[in-house]
Amino acid sequence: MLIVAALVLAATPRAFAAAADRPVRIVALGDSLTAGLGLAANEAFPAKLEQALRAKGIAVEISNAGVSGDTATGGLARLDWSVPEGADAVIVELGANDMLRGIDPKVTRQALAEIVRRLSERRIAVLLAGMRAAPNLGLDYGRQFDAIYPDLAARNHLLLYPFFLDGIAAEPKLNQGDGLHPTAAGVDAIVKGILPKAEELVARVRAARGN
Repeated sequence: MLIVAALVLAATPRAFAAAADRPVRIVALGDSLTAGLGLAANEAFPAKLEQALRAKGIAVEISNAGVSGDTATGGLARLDWSVPEGADAVIVELGANDMLRGIDPKVTRQALAEIVRRLSERRIAVLLAGMRAAPNLGLDYGRQFDAIYPDLAARNHLLLYPFFLDGIAAEPKLNQGDGLHPTAAGVDAIVKGILPKAEELVARVRAARGN
């Protein structure tokens, strides 16, 4: 029994070290903006963010769980299989299609809140990527929709990137012909903007691991 106990104690530090050293596994849960509609796989947001983090010496693996046309409710419906066991963190980028379809902001809020709740239960760190309502939807709709993301972040102590398309929206040179989806250069601009928050996300995961 003493020999077995000694072997267990000797193995434990190595096991902790292995867990601490493995890459941080991030899932990008989103819609076509995450999926990379109209772009090559290596030009999509998750691939380019992983590349940017690795260029800074940060070991990460980012999987692309973007589905074109998805709403917040759609993201919730597929949450369990889109975010598998072993995921350390999730970047939640949902809501653009809700806004474009004029879905009641209360529905969007409820879906995003449930996504956050379920990820928190699984002890998965979250970076919430915000969206803003188009002006043509009216002031009341805009106030309700735009408040969703900062409210959820504040209530749940989440990292927040206030507007996923900051600096890209309405910029013809950074968007494809539809005016909605970023070009490869547009994705580069998104990655540059969100990178500090992504670094904070990795730091939270590592702090939880104890390294």
